[in-house]
Amino acid sequence: MPRKKVKKRKGLYANIHAKRKRIKAGSGEKMRKPGSKGAPTKAQFKRASKTARKRPVRKKKKWKKRK
Repeated sequence: MPRKKVKKRKGLYANIHAKRKRIKAGSGEKMRKPGSKGAPTKAQFKRASKTARKRPVRKKKKWKKRK
């Protein structure tokens, strides 16, 4: 019996960045103040930081000397 694919939901930071993008485009929305109803709590930010992907480490390019 094949397993059903579970659609992965976007995370807290993805939602925040999407809203900032809409606000910048002129949607008229506003960010909620910390502590207001519906705003993310400290616990939610802490939980999101545990699952956040780490940035990949960029390797420095080694430049070859020109002759």
